[in-house]
Amino acid sequence: MAGNNDLGSLLGGLLGDKAGGSAGGVLTSLLAAFTQGQSGSAGGNPLGSLLEALAKSGLGGQAQSWVGTGSNEQLTPDQVKEALPDATLQKVAAESGVSPDQAANDIASALPTAVDKLTPEGEVPGLSLDELVRQQKF
Repeated sequence: MAGNNDLGSLLGGLLGDKAGGSAGGVLTSLLAAFTQGQSGSAGGNPLGSLLEALAKSGLGGQAQSWVGTGSNEQLTPDQVKEALPDATLQKVAAESGVSPDQAANDIASALPTAVDKLTPEGEVPGLSLDELVRQQKF
């Protein structure tokens, strides 16, 4: 798997100033959690697995807006807390050195932009984290 520093740099570059201090690290940990097979079945594609989990939680329309080429619908921290398993949010927060509330805030503010940038052609790439970092397909 790609080193967290590589993925963190990639996400930080995608998010620019909007990421704030911790959002890139939080998203790195979140995608890593989905790479390790916690939820979803998109065959080793962490972005696809994350989007599947959001869709199953009733956030499919919002997630699709980030992938599509139109405007991105917003996500709230409360929606993040409801959509992600508590254990996943706790793990992401611990790995990122932030509280679960801060992790939910970071995910809500940065995930729509990150997904939008990772899906420039309106489709989820069938790539692993390694491939996303290597190819930087955006």
